[in-house]
Amino acid sequence: MSTLSAPKAEKRPISNSHHGLNYEDPYHWLRADNWQEVMTDPSKLDDEIRAYLEAENAYTEDALKDTSDLQSVLFEELKGRIKQDDSSVPQPDGEWSYYISYVQDGEHPLYCRKHNETGIETVLLDGNKLSEGKAYFQFGGISHSPNHELVAWSVDDKGSEYYTAYIRDIKTGEDREHSIEKTTGNICWGNDSETLYYVQRDDNHRPAFVFRHLSNAADKTDELVYQEQDPGFFVNIGTTQSNKYVVINASGHETSEWHLIDADDQKGAPNCVSARISGHEYSIEERDGTLYILTNKDEAEDFKIVTTPVDQTTMENWQDLIDHQPGRLIIDINVFADFMVHLERENGLPRIVIRDLESNSSHAIAFDEEAYSLGLSSGYEFKTDLIRFTYSSMTTPAQIFDYNMRTKERVLRKTQEVPSGHTIEDYVTRRVMADAHDGEKIPVTLLYKKDTPLDGSAPLFLYGYGSYGISMPAGFYANHLSLVNRGFIYAIAHIRGGKEKGYNWYKNGKMEHKTNSFKDFISAGEYLVKENFTTKGKIVAHGGSAGGMLMGAVVNMNPDLFAGIIAEVPFVDVLNTMLDDTLPLTPPEWPEWGNPIESKEAYERIKSYSPYDNVKAQDYPSMLVMAGLTDPRVTYWEPAKWVAKLRDTKTDDNSLYLKTNMEAGHGGASGRFDHLKEVAIVQSFALKVANLI
Repeated sequence: MSTLSAPKAEKRPISNSHHGLNYEDPYHWLRADNWQEVMTDPSKLDDEIRAYLEAENAYTEDALKDTSDLQSVLFEELKGRIKQDDSSVPQPDGEWSYYISYVQDGEHPLYCRKHNETGIETVLLDGNKLSEGKAYFQFGGISHSPNHELVAWSVDDKGSEYYTAYIRDIKTGEDREHSIEKTTGNICWGNDSETLYYVQRDDNHRPAFVFRHLSNAADKTDELVYQEQDPGFFVNIGTTQSNKYVVINASGHETSEWHLIDADDQKGAPNCVSARISGHEYSIEERDGTLYILTNKDEAEDFKIVTTPVDQTTMENWQDLIDHQPGRLIIDINVFADFMVHLERENGLPRIVIRDLESNSSHAIAFDEEAYSLGLSSGYEFKTDLIRFTYSSMTTPAQIFDYNMRTKERVLRKTQEVPSGHTIEDYVTRRVMADAHDGEKIPVTLLYKKDTPLDGSAPLFLYGYGSYGISMPAGFYANHLSLVNRGFIYAIAHIRGGKEKGYNWYKNGKMEHKTNSFKDFISAGEYLVKENFTTKGKIVAHGGSAGGMLMGAVVNMNPDLFAGIIAEVPFVDVLNTMLDDTLPLTPPEWPEWGNPIESKEAYERIKSYSPYDNVKAQDYPSMLVMAGLTDPRVTYWEPAKWVAKLRDTKTDDNSLYLKTNMEAGHGGASGRFDHLKEVAIVQSFALKVANLI
C-alpha cells in the first residue's frame, strides 16, 4: 500500500452531441490541445496535466516499493537470459554480408558488415555511441546502397515515431550534411546508389508523402513523387526482391493499392498496379517481367496467388497460380529467380511452402511440435537457392535455419542462447481448444513447468490481443520464464480479431462482431478454470494497445474472473478517439471499429463496449496501467482518463496504478535493458496480486 493518497483528477465535464445523442466527458481536460507539439517536444506539455501524471507516477512508485527488491531480482533474471555480446547471422549481399551485433552492457545494436573473402568487419552504425546523452533512442530503417558505399539510416529520439534520416559515407564514417526530418523511418535506394526514397508524415502524424532525394545533387530540394489524399490510407515503400522496382504501398485496414517505379530511373513516375477497390487487399513481387500477386480478389478471403505481365497489370489480365482454399490463410509471398515461397497458416499453425517456378512442383517444410512460431526472411539476394527461417515454440528457443530450396537441405545456423540456462525438458507446451459462447473453438497455447500442479491451485497469466487480424505467435519468449518458474501457467488466448484460424476469424472479431473478441477471452479463462488449470479469481490478464482495450472490456464485463489486470498503452477511450479525425490513427481505423461520426449505429455500438464509457460502480480487481507520453498510437490521455474514472467510480479498495513513461512512446523504454525494467514492474505486480511473494 502507498503512504501517499491516490491522486484524484478533477472533473470538468464537457458535453457534445452526435446523432441526437448527448455525451458528457468529465476528464476531457487531460487531452493536451497541443498534443502534436508535445510529440516532438515533451516539455511543452501543459503544467497541470504534467502535475497529474507525475502525481500518479509517484503514487505508483510508492505503492510498489514493497516489490522493489523483487523487481531488482527479476531484472537480473531477465537480463541474465540475454546473450549480451550477441550477433545475428550475417545476410549475404554480393561480396558483403550484413548483420547486427551487441556488445557487453550495450543498450543498443551495432549495424555491421564483413567482407565475404577477406573477413574484414566494419561497424556502420554504433547505437550506443549515437544514443549518448539521449533519454530515448530507437533506430528506424537502415538500408545500404546497391554499390555498398553508403548507408541510409534513421532514428527517433523522442518515442513519437518521427524519425530523422541521414546518409552516411561508409568509407569515411561521416554523415552527409543534409538530414531529413519527420520521416517514418521507411527508406530505400534506387539502383544508381544516389537516389533515395523516403516517406514523410503529414501534420496529423500520418505517413502520406513519398519523396525522392538525390544525394549527389547540388539542389537539396527533394522531389515529391507520391501524395496520399485519403487520411484513411497510410503509405510505405520498399523494393521488389528482384530490385527492378521501388514499390509504394498505400493501404487501409481492408484495402490496398500498389505503385511501381523503375528502380533504374532517377525521374521515374509511379505506375499503379491496380486501383484501390474497397475491401480488396493485395501485395506484389516481380520476376522476369511477371508480377506475382497475393490477393483476396473473387471472394478469396484467405487469399490466393495470381500472375500478370508487369506491363498489363489490370485485373482482367490476372491468372490464378495458387487457388483460394478456405481456412488456409496465405500470409506472405517471396519470389526469387527460380522459386516462389509463401508462408501460410492453417488450424492456427504456420508452414512454409516452396514452389519451383520451372517445374511448378511444390513442397512444404515440416515441423513436429504441437504449437510453434515461424518467421521467414527473404534476405537481400534474388538469384539464390537459400532462404532463412526462424523456428521456436513456447519451450524451444529460436533456431535459425538456412534452407536450400533446390536440395531441401536444412542447416542450423544459430540457436538462441539463454546464458543463465534453460532446460527444454523442464517445461510443457500445449495447445487446447476452449469452448466459445457461440460454439466456436478458441485456440489457447499453454506453457508451464512439468511439476506445476494441474488441480486448479496454480495462478494463470492470460495474454490476449484480438484486433487488426494480427495473430499471436506461440514462440519462445525468455521473459515468460520468470513467471512460469514461480508457479504461473502462461497462456495465450488466440481470440477472434486475429487471423489464427483464417480471415474469417478476423472478420468475426471486428466491427459489429467486436464483442466476440471480449467474450472469447472470457470463455478462454472460464475453460481453463473448468479444466483445472487454475481457479476463478486467480487469473492475471495482460494486454497492450488494442489488447489493452480488451483488458478494459473484459474487466468491465466479468471482473470476478481476475485477480489482476495489466493494461499497457491501452486503447480504452475508443469512442472519443474514433470521433476525433485529427488523431493519426482515427480515419485508417474506421474500417476496424466503424465511423461514429457518420453512423449512429457505429456510435452506439462503440459506446456499448468502449472501456472508458462502461466503467461502472462495481468491484474491480487490482490493476496496473502503463502509458507513454509521446505515444502517437494510443495517446497518453486515454489511460489517464480511464484510471481517473475508475478511481472515482469503482466500489472496492483494490490497487489501481497508472505509470506513464514521460520520455517514451508506444513501445516503452527503448534500450534492451531499460525495457526489462518495465517488464520487471509488470511481473512483480502479477506476482504480488497472485500472492506469490
